[in-house]
Amino acid sequence: MIYGADVAAFLGRPEDANLAAVADAHLPHLTNLARAYTRGNGFDINGDPNAEIESVVMLAAARLVPNPAQLTSEDADGYSARGGFQGWTLTERLVLDNYRRKLA
Repeated sequence: MIYGADVAAFLGRPEDANLAAVADAHLPHLTNLARAYTRGNGFDINGDPNAEIESVVMLAAARLVPNPAQLTSEDADGYSARGGFQGWTLTERLVLDNYRRKLA
């Protein structure tokens, strides 16, 4: 199971309690999205994901948590960046697809 402190450490900010708190609020939702995508495959009886799906959740959290409002940012040169979580990346989907049950 991933905790907010794990996400903060992954982002190189292990001492940032606010970041960890934001991650704690978002992790259940990202985990639920992964569970829905895989239709529960890859999760144990307690609803905890296996290590591979945990990695997907961690990477998604690393995109979502630093910018929870998902606002577009603009630098001094006028460059606009849309970071954050906009769905699973291709790499994350490759992992999740290994567990996804296909409907007939």
